[in-house]
Amino acid sequence: MLVLTQGDPAGIAPEITAKAWHALREQGPAFVWVGDPALLEGVVPVSVIDDPAQARAVFADALPVMPLSLAVPAVPGQPDRRNAAVILESIRRAVALVQAGAADAVVTNPISKDVVQGPDFTHPGHTSFLAELCGAEGREVMMLAGPSLRVVPVTVHVALRKAIEQLTVARIVETARTVAAGLARDFGLAHAPRLAVAGLNPHAGENGLMGDEEQRIIIPAIETLRAEGYEVTGPMPPDTMFTPQARANYDVALCMYHDQGLIPLKTLDMAQGVNVTLGLPIVRTSPDHGTAFDRAGQNRADPTSLVCALQLAGRLVRNRQAAEGRKTA
Repeated sequence: MLVLTQGDPAGIAPEITAKAWHALREQGPAFVWVGDPALLEGVVPVSVIDDPAQARAVFADALPVMPLSLAVPAVPGQPDRRNAAVILESIRRAVALVQAGAADAVVTNPISKDVVQGPDFTHPGHTSFLAELCGAEGREVMMLAGPSLRVVPVTVHVALRKAIEQLTVARIVETARTVAAGLARDFGLAHAPRLAVAGLNPHAGENGLMGDEEQRIIIPAIETLRAEGYEVTGPMPPDTMFTPQARANYDVALCMYHDQGLIPLKTLDMAQGVNVTLGLPIVRTSPDHGTAFDRAGQNRADPTSLVCALQLAGRLVRNRQAAEGRKTA
């Protein structure tokens, strides 16, 4: 059983949740939504439950909801910080359900970092907040996965200048170890994970002519990983490593900064891209898009990424359970 968070109630989360239920109600995977039932009133049939174990029995006929109450009614397209506490409570409750064994994985609907920023949320996004809730701070890694490509940004939500400053041998090595372990355990690869490491500079620095980060940082990290037995290629020129021919030779691309990886991922797989958090003791996925306040309340939101996130979460759970020798749900 999957647990889906509420997301920002003024965004497209309620709409894509309803559409995802319609898409999955017959074949699954089944999920329970933690949020305010009023957001779905008149949109889909709702079954209010108090235990995820009750969800599967009603899923084909109604969307199972573990209820929360917004502080103020949501207005589509008009985010309200007064609802921040409820948005965060949905995430906390979802994580707690999985930690307690009452659910198998967390799937998070989009939130606005600006809306929830405050004393209870000082994170740059979902990922580090989830790591804090799981007691895994510093071990979390963001992967974006689609049918054509998987990418991992070594540095994430920071300014480009700061991303370069944060790039270290240790950071690349630790990220790669976490990614390789996650691919082997959760993605069910039949072979050892193949990691492609991007260069930072044009032409991967061209032997120092266009920057020396490859020589000082990236190549030493690759050599360390190879010495540990990982299958690693690189540093690869970022302008050629995402061609179909190049992608056929690796399972994931480790990119040095956010846009280096997310631009090709979203160009190739925008609708079907899924955000996966590696390095956590729980399975977590999310659609690869934001709250889309400008589209809220217009019945124009595409639920494909959320549907893919729910489906991928189900597969990751089964693979993890199989890898750990446990009976699949």
